[in-house]
Amino acid sequence: MSGPSTGKRAIDATVVDVQTVRVSPTVKPELVVAGARGVHDRSDFLLVRVVTSAGVTGIGEVSATLTWSGEDGATGEYLIRTVLAGAVIGQPIAPVADLERRMDRALAGSPFTKAGLSTALWDAYARTLDVPLAVALGGPLHTEIPVKCSLSGDGDRLRATHRAAVAAGFAAFKVKIGLDPVADAQRVALARQLCGPDAFIGLDANGGYRRDAARRAVELIRPSGPAFLEQPVEPGDLAGMRQLRDLGLPVVADESVFGTDDLVSVLRAEAADVVSLYIGKSGGPGRLVSMARLADAFGLTVVIGSNGELGVGAAAQLQAGAAAAGLSTHIPSDIIGAHYYQEDVLAEPLTADGRAARLPDGPGLAVTLREDIEARFVSVTDDRGHDTPNP
Repeated sequence: MSGPSTGKRAIDATVVDVQTVRVSPTVKPELVVAGARGVHDRSDFLLVRVVTSAGVTGIGEVSATLTWSGEDGATGEYLIRTVLAGAVIGQPIAPVADLERRMDRALAGSPFTKAGLSTALWDAYARTLDVPLAVALGGPLHTEIPVKCSLSGDGDRLRATHRAAVAAGFAAFKVKIGLDPVADAQRVALARQLCGPDAFIGLDANGGYRRDAARRAVELIRPSGPAFLEQPVEPGDLAGMRQLRDLGLPVVADESVFGTDDLVSVLRAEAADVVSLYIGKSGGPGRLVSMARLADAFGLTVVIGSNGELGVGAAAQLQAGAAAAGLSTHIPSDIIGAHYYQEDVLAEPLTADGRAARLPDGPGLAVTLREDIEARFVSVTDDRGHDTPNP
């Protein structure tokens, strides 16, 4: 990564190139997550690099899966090459929000793809100013963020996942439910037995229940002492979310909230106590921070959610989370990039011990890619493309 620029160059720098490389890392077998939306054992992601006229570079990550938004590394690469790069190349690096609006005018939807490019732009901007991204975003309000690990599967599978999570240092967990209330209750009871009576355990249904099944599940699971109920019903059933708040557990809106319009709908419906914000769902780190401010202003607590980010995406989660108003200190966030994959793309992992992720020193995202990954970036002006994605 190049060093910072200063003074006039910080104001005048423009985006001169956008580069991409596809990566497809596999999840550690013992930490594979299975829930109501399927199994996540591999991530077909895209890394993005921008270059400014001041010689500063920034990196980002398209942490997209087809089951979430219809995006992945292949679609992200195509959209950045054919549409989004043209919207930002030749434009001033600041304000980044103007570049995000240009992307919105050029392409409908595709928030995770836009988030990857947005993160690279924010990283370059913060590096230009020689400040951490959390500072460029208006923080930091926190220097460390408590984290948790997802547990899924039954019987020996759940036991193996729990062993691996504990070995990685995790002490807080959420259990994937949303399939069958009886089987889900048995899974959570086993998790409680494994984790101990005082461990933090939440529930994540990924929108898998209907309202009546969600109520039954909570009553069956209640003896296990769950701490929260995440996305119990389908994303659009805000009335159902509102009704389920009377069960006495904090209701977390996840799949119900992508952009600001969704957040406003949840606020108006009084459908949640907590909102799970993603870099990808929000469309970038700046928009996540803006959404956190809005949620906090209306009394909602914020947690940082995950789509299985690699190290670059996890660094963006950490920097944006550090600048996010209303971030929960009771419900840990899902910043898992330092632990989740068999091989990461960073030269040095994030500082995270399973209990908390800690804000690193340095400008921008304050992370560096492996040299072999750096060497594989291809400019959007190069017709070679990327035929062989690897970790």
